[in-house]
Amino acid sequence: MNRRRSRNSPILLPWERKSAWLGRVAFQRRFLGVLLLAAGVAVMSFAYRAAAERARTRATRAAITEARRAVTVFVAELGRCPHSTVELLHPPKAAARYLNEIPVDGWGRTLYIRCPGRTPEDVAEVISAGPQGSFLIDDHIL
Repeated sequence: MNRRRSRNSPILLPWERKSAWLGRVAFQRRFLGVLLLAAGVAVMSFAYRAAAERARTRATRAAITEARRAVTVFVAELGRCPHSTVELLHPPKAAARYLNEIPVDGWGRTLYIRCPGRTPEDVAEVISAGPQGSFLIDDHIL
C-alpha cells in the first residue's frame, strides 16, 4: 500500500502531514507523564497503607502489653485468673481497678485473654485476632 499522496489529490490524510511526527512525540510525552503520575500515586498509596498497618500493629502491641500487665496484677492480688476482660474493669474488690476500658486492638476488636498461659512462666496470654479478625487465620498477634 502506497502511503504517499499524489500531488493532484485534494484529500490530505493524517499521516501525509509533515508535522505529524511532532504530534506523535507530544502524545507519547503526555502518555509518559500520565503513566509516571499513576505510578507515583500507586507508590504513595502503598506507602500510606503500609504506614497505617504498622501504626495499627503498634497500637495492638501497646494494648496487649497493658492488658497483660493488668492480668498479672489481678492474679497477684486475687490469686486467680480473671474470668473475662470485664472483670478487669469491675473486679470483685471495688477499690481496685485494673483497666479503664475494655482492651481493643488497632482494628477496634476486643482482645482475647487466655489465663493461664500455655507455658508455666506465662501468667496469661493476651491475643489479638489480627488484621483479618479471625482466630482461625494465623495472623493474630500475641
